[in-house]
Amino acid sequence: MLLSLPNVITCLNLFSGCVGIVFAFNGDLKSAGYAILLSAFFDFFDGLAARALRISSNLGKELDSLADVISFGFLPSVIIYQLIGTSTGLIEQLPWLQYAAFVLTIFSALRLAKFNIDTRQSDSFIGLPVPSSALVVLSIPYLVEQPGFIGDIFQSTLSLLILIGILSLLMISELPLIALKFKSLDVKQNIYQYALIIIGIILFVLFKFAAVGLIIVTYILLSILKLSLNR
Repeated sequence: MLLSLPNVITCLNLFSGCVGIVFAFNGDLKSAGYAILLSAFFDFFDGLAARALRISSNLGKELDSLADVISFGFLPSVIIYQLIGTSTGLIEQLPWLQYAAFVLTIFSALRLAKFNIDTRQSDSFIGLPVPSSALVVLSIPYLVEQPGFIGDIFQSTLSLLILIGILSLLMISELPLIALKFKSLDVKQNIYQYALIIIGIILFVLFKFAAVGLIIVTYILLSILKLSLNR
């Protein structure tokens, strides 16, 4: 039973994703976002449990990817699908554009398949991880409620379509992202990690739950900045 614990936790990730899909199709997008967070929690702890128990299996690796494509691929697509359906602009003339939301699922599956055969990603990620993409999506129902320019952007069909394209390309890109693990507490060696923490705290104070996606965007921008300065 103990040896099966990591796979049980992975199945809880999958179950949470399935429940979130029901919430999303029923229009409760914020509860669907909570389901993504819960799935991310289980996704973190299944790997932690596997390492603690020194268990590694092909079954666990494949099960993890299958769960992730539902919880962090299909569920975010359903959230975007619903958001496009209530957006303004292009959707009024081209209602079929709503189905473009599922492009995110396709690229999530491509990302997971690529990750499984890529041996370079032991300490840091190359390309945007699927859970990070999902975290960007879960914040959108909160950003829509923001007054002014930010809220207006995420009520636009075109903006949502652009977001789908950006997230999809980032997931399969060769962009090296900042390693989140601290090898020391030295500020100079971990300047980007500390910057992410400080900016993340500021964003959370300003935007509360809506800051989740903005923090991921900050993570991507800092990674691009690091890559540009190191060339």
